[in-house]
Amino acid sequence: MTGLAESYGADFRGALPFGDRPALIVVDAVTGYVDPAAPIYAGGEHALPVIARLLGVARQRQIPVIYTVVSYRADGADGGLFWRKLPALRAFVEGSPFARIPDQIAPRADELVLTKHYASAFFGTTLATDLAARRIDTLVITGFSTSGCIRATALDALQNGYAPFVVSDGCGDRHPAPHEANLFDLQAKYAEVVTADQAAALMAGKA
Repeated sequence: MTGLAESYGADFRGALPFGDRPALIVVDAVTGYVDPAAPIYAGGEHALPVIARLLGVARQRQIPVIYTVVSYRADGADGGLFWRKLPALRAFVEGSPFARIPDQIAPRADELVLTKHYASAFFGTTLATDLAARRIDTLVITGFSTSGCIRATALDALQNGYAPFVVSDGCGDRHPAPHEANLFDLQAKYAEVVTADQAAALMAGKA
């Protein structure tokens, strides 16, 4: 990122507060992104222990946990132009083993799992109303991929009035360049980008 930071002046250095009622959202942390055999593989294995750690903190502090998964009909009719643009989404046809959440970060029975068809966890789902019903004000965001569903979810969180805190080492992408560039831009404009250590400390301070 040499030279990039210098092009962003003081007006890109605002900060968002970590609210009193956070939720942890695990975006599309499914086998397809961590299994090299999957056509949509994103090399995300490193993020699984991070997500598992943050799940432990959230559950201990009784902070709501929400998951998203992607699932499509076999004909892709519910995927629209996204399905047409990205053939790799066929890895997420309903019933595919690539669409399941790995056991080490599996949801509990009392945790919400939302199915989505597009990048943002908000688009076409009940996420906004689910968060409002719980009076959530902050989202701790993990999962895959940084340049796609993480970015889209963070942006929509901000636009829906929820402070997004993106966990840098709890996300992943297919190449370091889009990962780092999107984290940089999210921090500059739309979100707070934090490490797992920082996210854990912030969540641990909330009952």
